[in-house]
Amino acid sequence: MAYQIKEAFYSIQGEGVQAGRPAVFCRFVGCNLWSGREEDRATAACNLCDTNFLGTDGQQGGRFENAVQLAQHLAALWPWPEAETKLSRTARPYVVLTGGEPLLQVDQPLIQALKQAGFEVAVETNGTLPVPTGIDWICVSPKGQARLQQRSGDELKLVYPQAGVDPNSFLELDFQHFVLQPLDGTPQKEAQDFTQQTLAFCLRHPCWKMGIQLHKYLRID
Repeated sequence: MAYQIKEAFYSIQGEGVQAGRPAVFCRFVGCNLWSGREEDRATAACNLCDTNFLGTDGQQGGRFENAVQLAQHLAALWPWPEAETKLSRTARPYVVLTGGEPLLQVDQPLIQALKQAGFEVAVETNGTLPVPTGIDWICVSPKGQARLQQRSGDELKLVYPQAGVDPNSFLELDFQHFVLQPLDGTPQKEAQDFTQQTLAFCLRHPCWKMGIQLHKYLRID
């Protein structure tokens, strides 16, 4: 199977429970809830996305003919130590498969190739497709009224507020962590209001952790 990648880069995880952790990010082309074109946003199942996932012209993007080729491409972005030490053994290489919707392309051969390359593998998905076996960290971010197929994992990260969506309706699902992340609105005042709304909700419902998009504050990818 060939894989289409918008971009791939090395940075820190800016969101959720793993925030602050160095990672290689692999952004796949395509999504099943929005075409990625602005003219379709208003009628899309998800109109919250702030990410460009169209085309293969991003940083380190491209088309990869097989899983091993893509895994090698991503492994080249990790700062492997020249010599193994006790400290380097604790810093397990970490790759985050994201999109768009990565599960339109992620399959068992790719997961196996990434594991063989030495990676711990995470996925960030909208949850409308089942996650293949072998993923080490599953983060599901529900979007609107889209029906969830993936109802378990490590982290449920919900953008808040979303019209007609009650965060507490997800608490019956089998996740270890529940994170509420303020909608990144525009203009800035609206974004600040969303942050205050999220803060207030988490204080009223302490089963939720408040998530912040750290990378945006740091102005990094």
